[in-house]
Amino acid sequence: MRLAVNIDHVATIREARRAREPEPLAAAILAELAGAQGITVHLRGDRRHIKDRDVELLRQVVSTKLNIEMAATPEMAEIAGRIRPDQVTLVPERPQELTTEGGLDVVSTFAAVRDIAIDLRKAGVRVSVFIDADAAQVKASGDAGADAIEINTGPYSEAQGGPRADRLSAIRAAARAAGQDGLEVLAGHGLNYVNVRPIVSVGEIVELNIGHSIVARAALVGMERAVREMVALLQ
Repeated sequence: MRLAVNIDHVATIREARRAREPEPLAAAILAELAGAQGITVHLRGDRRHIKDRDVELLRQVVSTKLNIEMAATPEMAEIAGRIRPDQVTLVPERPQELTTEGGLDVVSTFAAVRDIAIDLRKAGVRVSVFIDADAAQVKASGDAGADAIEINTGPYSEAQGGPRADRLSAIRAAARAAGQDGLEVLAGHGLNYVNVRPIVSVGEIVELNIGHSIVARAALVGMERAVREMVALLQ
């Protein structure tokens, strides 16, 4: 299973002081050297952490896969067409949220998702959609032209006991449905060094996007060690 490291919170630390460091680009290089097979960043409309400069530099340097999370807006479509990351993941975005809350409702925003997916694929950019573990959202994503889905593991990560088992079952069912529809299956949100192993056992999932837990660990033990330890868990 591949690991893509989300480095948003490296930029969050930088922006806490409006400083020049730490540099997200340096974190991306260290993560790749430690075995990460992708780098993910979320370019938000308010630019609260990752900036346009960051994605431009990352596009020049990242040698694995650059995945940019963004809202399905004309502004972001233009940026993606210019930067041409390897993949764009369409996500919901609310101004006051601390982090992404829930998956994108592709069913109710189908036309917008379809239109941006067409534009991105014309530019040679793969399209993934961050969705909740729901069969209707899986089908809508495929119908809209997505190449992949990323299943929101947040509800699983936040649950305990029986509810966690139920949410893992929902993830398995959504992954199975996506695989049958020919979609590549990714997953992420809220995963850490303790709860990741059951997700690894879902055969259809080929890649996990993990950010906060790795950056938090890196603050104590360094980025390379933090990434290596997560890579080992994914094996």
